[in-house]
Amino acid sequence: METLKIAVQKSGRLNKDSLQILKDCGISISNGEDQLKAKSSNFPLEVLYLRNSDIPQYVEDGVADIAILGENVVIEQQKELKVIESLGFSKCRLSLAVPKSEDNVDLNWFQGKRLATSYPATLNAFLEENKIEAEIHKISGSVEIAPNIGLADAICDIVSSGSTLFKNGLKEVKTILKSEAVLVSSPSLSAEKQVLLDKLIFRMRSVLRAKKSKYILLNVPNESIDEVSNILPVLKSPTILPLAQEGWSSIHTVIEENKFWEVIDELKQAGAEGILIMPIEKIVL
Repeated sequence: METLKIAVQKSGRLNKDSLQILKDCGISISNGEDQLKAKSSNFPLEVLYLRNSDIPQYVEDGVADIAILGENVVIEQQKELKVIESLGFSKCRLSLAVPKSEDNVDLNWFQGKRLATSYPATLNAFLEENKIEAEIHKISGSVEIAPNIGLADAICDIVSSGSTLFKNGLKEVKTILKSEAVLVSSPSLSAEKQVLLDKLIFRMRSVLRAKKSKYILLNVPNESIDEVSNILPVLKSPTILPLAQEGWSSIHTVIEENKFWEVIDELKQAGAEGILIMPIEKIVL
């Protein structure tokens, strides 16, 4: 039987989150210390632990069949990869940042400036699109120190919380792109490996759907059942069960968490009481 090979980041937060989603999909992986690869004991999957910047090339060449990596890396390296699914974790943004002392910074400020970055292709495309001529200095790491040592006037770097910029006397002024972890695949998979990938995607989508949703239970007077049911944005239709107290029923359904907060006041005004929200492990459609 064929084995699907997935490349993940060797170390760092993306490594932890990538292994977690595989675990949530019911895939068991034995991880020894300093292993470069590991096999699943209950799914035909082999994990390759690679440097983040090397992963796109390995997938394009077919050494790895699929991979989990940042969308920003996919865009920067411009390899022949298929983005299969956005995974919702490791969210960040690629932004321009300048010294805090600079005031009234707009895009024209960057004309003729020296910019340090680890993402020269993405930055160059942005500058060309906005008709800005600037000098790009490619740096592999610690981009944020470039202005302090006189190497650059500003930087273009990945930002999550912004704390690293703050510590180095910089401020974020323009977001170039937003990024999150994505599942990508080689442009050419065998039919058997495509079947395995489809099974993995099915599991991942069930997990991702559940992370965005909550199970909701609420008690309502019988005369308000129709009104409350119309308020709730649900997958299909709610489950309605009679309570021991005459004239009352319990409504059970699944709702997207962010939509719940939009309708909570309407539910209460319609007579809903005893509202309980619970996490969901999987949603299989």
